[in-house]
Amino acid sequence: MYSLLRSFLFLFQPERAHYLTANFLHLLLKIPGVKSLWEANYKVNHPSLERKLFGLTFPNPVGLAAGFDKDAKMFSDLFSCGFGFIEIGTVTPKSQPGNPIPRLFRLKEDQAIINRMGFNNGGVEVCYDRLKDRDRSLIVGGNIGKNKWTENEDAVNDYLVCFNTLFDVVDYFVVNVSSPNTPGLRDLQEKEPLLKLLSRLSEENRKYSHPKPILLKIAPDLTDGQLDDIIYIIKESGIDGVIATNTTISRDGLKTDNSKVEKIGAGGLSGKPLTKRSTEVIRYLTTKSNHAFPVIGVGGIHNVEDAHEKLNAGASLIQLYTGFIYEGPSLIKKINKSLIK
Repeated sequence: MYSLLRSFLFLFQPERAHYLTANFLHLLLKIPGVKSLWEANYKVNHPSLERKLFGLTFPNPVGLAAGFDKDAKMFSDLFSCGFGFIEIGTVTPKSQPGNPIPRLFRLKEDQAIINRMGFNNGGVEVCYDRLKDRDRSLIVGGNIGKNKWTENEDAVNDYLVCFNTLFDVVDYFVVNVSSPNTPGLRDLQEKEPLLKLLSRLSEENRKYSHPKPILLKIAPDLTDGQLDDIIYIIKESGIDGVIATNTTISRDGLKTDNSKVEKIGAGGLSGKPLTKRSTEVIRYLTTKSNHAFPVIGVGGIHNVEDAHEKLNAGASLIQLYTGFIYEGPSLIKKINKSLIK
């Protein structure tokens, strides 16, 4: 069924197909009786799937990564697909249009996507309004970033605005300094500025009577030395964990014709080509730190085996994005059923 729908959607430009899918799912679930049938088909409930992490109880360990629901428009419908948690964003203090269209590209031969969206979103206040009356039994994370025009030396203020605005309406935070599509953003992954940023957010977090978990999302392109710095920074800043990994700027080993890849140009690559590297980063962080902090694994999960590799490498939870686009909601169901077995 989904393969037929995917064939239809892949006739459209990727960004157009994304919004068509969102509208279709929303309208479909509004039809009386359809939501319960949809959930009966895709949602898997079993006590053994529960994961207790960061003081939260996740009904299952399969989440949706940031980038799919940037403006918190779709999260309620997406929970009906069987996800255990949804991460919205990346959200910035002020609205911004992102990079020029086209900015999203499929590499079907590689089961991959290249995006250079550029943090297009309606701003943190809009996101707050959509989340304030949500079902609090559903776990929602807030992925936060800086506006394109904000200089790196002032970036901490952008993250603080997003953090404080969303504090009452999300269950955990993710600090995104690893997107390759905002000029200079990845410079914030360097040891000194990153420690400063995360320490300041931790300080702000402690002002609240019930602090929220803060995680750092990192790039797969970091060296072992940089990963060692990440381990040190997590410990020193007092944040709660890592999401590994974001998209890669590498184009190594692609099946897609090189001329097509070059024509697409800059952007972060996600999907199957990222599977091995993201797992390597997870294993390195968990092993080298002696499991000192939880890691959420994301990158190239397209089947049950990919999911198990991430978990066996040390991930406490996993997230889907490109795999969800290529395989549909049945992938979530298959992973959860395999974990029960």
